[in-house]
Formats: sequence, C-alpha cells, structure tokens
Amino acid sequence: MGKSPSPLSLPPALRLALPLVLVTVALWLWQSSRQVENGALPLPAPPRFDLQQASRPAPGEPLLDLDGVAVPQPFRLRRGETLGGLLMDFGLEPPEAYAAVETLGELVDVRKLRAGEGGLAFFDADGALANVALNLSGKGRAELTRSGSGWTSSWREFERRVSQRAVAGELDGFLEESIAEAGGRRVLAYAMADVLQWDLDFNRDLRLGDRFEAFYEEVHLEGDFHDLGQILALVYENGGRRLEAYRYGGGYYDAEGRPLQKMFLRSPMRFTRVTSRFSHRRFHPILKKHRPHYGVDYGAPRGTPVRVTASGTVTFAGRNGGAGNMVRVRHPNGFETSYLHLSGFGPGVRRGQRVSQGDTIGYVGSTGLSTGPHLDYRVKKDGRWVDPLKLRSEPAEPVPPQEMEAFLAERDRFRQELDGVPARRGRTVVRGSA
Repeated sequence: MGKSPSPLSLPPALRLALPLVLVTVALWLWQSSRQVENGALPLPAPPRFDLQQASRPAPGEPLLDLDGVAVPQPFRLRRGETLGGLLMDFGLEPPEAYAAVETLGELVDVRKLRAGEGGLAFFDADGALANVALNLSGKGRAELTRSGSGWTSSWREFERRVSQRAVAGELDGFLEESIAEAGGRRVLAYAMADVLQWDLDFNRDLRLGDRFEAFYEEVHLEGDFHDLGQILALVYENGGRRLEAYRYGGGYYDAEGRPLQKMFLRSPMRFTRVTSRFSHRRFHPILKKHRPHYGVDYGAPRGTPVRVTASGTVTFAGRNGGAGNMVRVRHPNGFETSYLHLSGFGPGVRRGQRVSQGDTIGYVGSTGLSTGPHLDYRVKKDGRWVDPLKLRSEPAEPVPPQEMEAFLAERDRFRQELDGVPARRGRTVVRGSA
C-alpha cells in the first residue's frame, strides 16, 4: 500500500519562509513593547474617579448625599504625647486645641491619659476636624464635637458586667494550656500563681497529673472580655498536698481560716526555672574552681521583673563587683535578701527605700561574673546564709473568732460552686453585673 500524504506537509518554499516570518514578528513585538515602556506609544488614559457617578443610584433609588459624611481616622496616643498636641496635629490652632482640652477636662482627667489609648478622629468634607472619639481603657468613651466656633464634650461609661466561672482540670503540660483545655482563660494561670505564691513555687513545684479547680470572676466591657476579676476559690492538688484558698475580707485563707500570706514569697519570679541550687561547694563556670554558692539561680530572659520576697528596707542598690548590679533588703526578725546580676533596678529602688512584698526590685540581667541572663537570689538569717528553697516563715493573723462563722459560710458557698465541675471542661455561672 502507498503512503498517504501527511496533513502537515508544506511546500518547500513555505517551509523555508516560515522561520523568517516568525523571527520578524518576534522582533516587531519586542520593539513595540520597548516603545510602550519608554512612553513612545500613546496609551488611553485610565478613567478618573467620578464621585457623583459613583454615588449615582440605580434607577428608582434615591441619590446619595455624601457632603455631610465625616471621614474617620484612627489614632493612638504616643508616649509623651498630650491630647492638646494630638489636636494640633489634626489641624487645630493652639488656642482652639487648648479650649477643646479644657472642655473635655470637665468630664475626664486628661492628665491621666496613657500611651496606647486611642480612638477615631472625624473630618468634614473640607478636611477640618469635626469630632474626636477617645476610648479610655476599661472605663468608657469620651467625645469632643465641634459646635459652631467652639466644642462640646460628652462621656459614656462602658457597659460593665461581671460573670463568675468555674473550671477544673488536670495538668498535662504547661499550666496555661491545661487551663485553656479545661475551658478557662490562659491568664488565669498568673492569677493562680499570685494566690498560692506563699505555698507553691510555680517554677519548680508543679507536676504532671496535678489537679486544679478555680471559681473566679470575668469582667466584660461592651459585651467583650476585658480582664479577670478576683479568684474567689481555688483548689490545687500537688504531689499529695491539697492547697485550698478562699477569698474573704480582701485576703485569702485556707479551709480552716488560716491566712495564705506569709512573710516570704516562695520565689522572686512567677514563672522561671531553677538552674543552680544552694551549695557549700560548687564549681564556678567562670573562675574555674570550687567555691560556695550561697544562693539559688533562676534562669529567665533579660528584663524579666524580679519581686522582693518580703517587705523591708533597701540597704544597698548599685554595682558590687562580681555580683554586678545588686539590691540588698533588710527584713524583720534578722532576715536579709540579696538579688544579684540585675540588668537594672525597679522604680524608686535606692538605699533607705521601703519596699513591700511583691514590689519590682529589679530586672533579670547578666552583670558581673555571669555566663548568661539569670537571677542569683540569696537569703541571710542572723548573719548566716540559709537555703532560700528551705525557707519557712510564719503566716499572718487568722480569721478573727467572731468572724469565723461568716467565713465558713462563704467557704461552703464557694465549695458548692466547685462541686461537680467536670475536669477539662468549664462551666459559666452568671451572678449579675457591677
């Protein structure tokens, strides 16, 4: 059988001319694109935005009037910025800005405005400031409105509602995650650490399998969660210990009415880790020899706040050789604490300054003989070094006998709220608003 001709067969002359034609077309396209890039060829101008045409309604709909629409601009106060300076940035002359601040000052203490607080500024069609709405954190909304040649002000408190919640769970990792798994908010972990700070070191005492129950308040503003209120009852089972805390009269007490607050906190920081313990013979990583280590080292990021563990008087705050930046505090009953290798000192910390338990005494650093950011925390009793991790102190006064019946009634009410809360699941109990 003979071969049938291929459908793609071309005459020899056309086959020779085709590559030349393709090359020519490619060169023309390349030259045209260069001319467009260089502006040699005219391009049609894009259509201009027409406000009237954009606002023109569909047939049968009313015409939109945009002349009276105020244009909003969000803002936040910067560090060191005043409300008057902000208003001048928005175009007000100094006398008018001062008058507007005076008007608002009749309703709000403008001196207490903080960096980060902000809101919306509204401008009219001519670009002039027409209205300022300022949200005050956790409080309410203040407004300045142009009225003729002056300004009027108004104030509205945020709608505040306090609800009560009960959660129960088991520690199976980080405390924050375990609380979230139980249906609570992660920030509850820090509040729990504050309540139990005299009996439980949240840096080293927590164990997998610990169980917790908490009955606490949540504060909502304008329907949104704002912050935690008070923990009303807390139970934490840790290594065979059962710690109970019940709020009464502004403090926390155990199930028998004994106060939780004691002379010393268990740790100078809420969440960190022990990297080196008290020892009479430890190999120094820098000096390369054995010497006593009369403190406990806590590893933490640079800048972490350090709390004074008991109330007292600062006897030294400054540079001290290998200890770097150091603070020393004298306490009642012959106690003295020292905080070494700080990056800086807390507000107002100086010799002779009175400090209260939990105040920020300084910030974690690596000054002096140090291989990295950490706190060296030391305690003396009657001039002799003692192990901070073995420190025990007497509690404050218990619930007065004449108030014990009222305390026990409150304790039992809180216990009922905790009873029956399933582990790993949260329960919301609404108790009204405040």
